[in-house]
Amino acid sequence: MSALQSLVHADRSAITPAVLPPHLAALVWQGEAMGHHQAPVVASGHAALDAVLPDGGWPCQSLTEILQTQAGLGEWRLLAPALARLVAQGGSVLLVGAPQLPYLPALAREGVRADRVIRIDVEGAAERLWTTEQALKAHCVTAVLSWLPQARPEQIRRLQAFAGQHPGLFFAFRPARVAQESSAAPLRLHLTLGGCPHPLEIHVIKRRGPSLAEPIVLPHWPSGLAELWRSSTASPTRPPRSSPLPATVPHHALRPHTSLTVPHAELDGLAARLEA
Repeated sequence: MSALQSLVHADRSAITPAVLPPHLAALVWQGEAMGHHQAPVVASGHAALDAVLPDGGWPCQSLTEILQTQAGLGEWRLLAPALARLVAQGGSVLLVGAPQLPYLPALAREGVRADRVIRIDVEGAAERLWTTEQALKAHCVTAVLSWLPQARPEQIRRLQAFAGQHPGLFFAFRPARVAQESSAAPLRLHLTLGGCPHPLEIHVIKRRGPSLAEPIVLPHWPSGLAELWRSSTASPTRPPRSSPLPATVPHHALRPHTSLTVPHAELDGLAARLEA
């Protein structure tokens, strides 16, 4: 062994694990344990989901990425409970590039008042990113929901940096095909719909904690559609009403999400008319 090799070997043998001071050790996340978020969290309103989220809720001052095979299916069912809680406290919700026009009466039934929802129509990828960044910088809205189908990893990294300065919630909706790409988002979820009656299925792709092999199943439906579903299954042969609309949700509207042709916004509208 040469003199240089002996010196290197001696230096390595002298290395011992460093013991961090308590105030620094609290900031270091061990990968096999559930991490902690330094900013506040907002309960999702779904007990099964909160049980697997670090600190038990949606993280503020952070980017939460929600991946979908088809935009417009399930977002409001997933987020409405938490958004309603923020609105009840005087908060507001900003939508950037939403794929469909939200059905405001249905949101109001869930506690998300129409006068607290702001929708910004944008077309190109650059406009979506710029508008989202400005919303995060403004600090005047409590929750930012942005649909970013064309965002690249470096742009997501930039948005995560802006989200760190935003006091509220920030959700970015992206296509499921980017699941294998790197992302700066500390929390990444894949949102799908299960078989009839289509519960939400949440696959946790990334979190500050151990991996999850099985999805989280959430049977949550908006109150209007939940009542409609119960009535249609309890009395399928009830006499028709005078309204020309069908007394139950059409069968084609209850197929799995891969062939769903009626958006949830339209189903909410149907529920509102049937309840009238």
